[in-house]
Amino acid sequence: MMSLLAACQPALNWREVRPAGSGALALFPCKPEVEQRQGMGLAQCEAADRRFALSWADLTDPIQAGAALKAMPQALAGKLGQVLQPGSALQVPGMTPMSEAAQYRIAGAGGVTRVAVFAHGGRVYQALLTAERDDEVVWETFRAGLAIEVAR
Repeated sequence: MMSLLAACQPALNWREVRPAGSGALALFPCKPEVEQRQGMGLAQCEAADRRFALSWADLTDPIQAGAALKAMPQALAGKLGQVLQPGSALQVPGMTPMSEAAQYRIAGAGGVTRVAVFAHGGRVYQALLTAERDDEVVWETFRAGLAIEVAR
């Protein structure tokens, strides 16, 4: 139901995207620009005064994925000058099951940032939505559209 409501917003033209080199599938409301460097990448776009992004990075030691998932939203909250509140559990199809996989809401004077962190093996991912006002339906549509594409 939420996806249907989000789909009705004319400024958000949802489409499935497979950012090159990410190993992920994401549902973006705009065509993202993709940047890649050795072992990391970023797909991002802006639509309806919102910024959507999916970033990924390969760790040299997959055992560090849990620590990285804890550090990523903490660093983002610090950058935004906010205290990170407890997150909620996150499940992304194809992800490596980890207790550190979570989603967070960071609110400040400049707006609201939603972030989800998860991993597949030694690759960590961060999905991000930044907007002036929080929109649960748009966040849920973006978050629910995330998946890891498992090699066959």
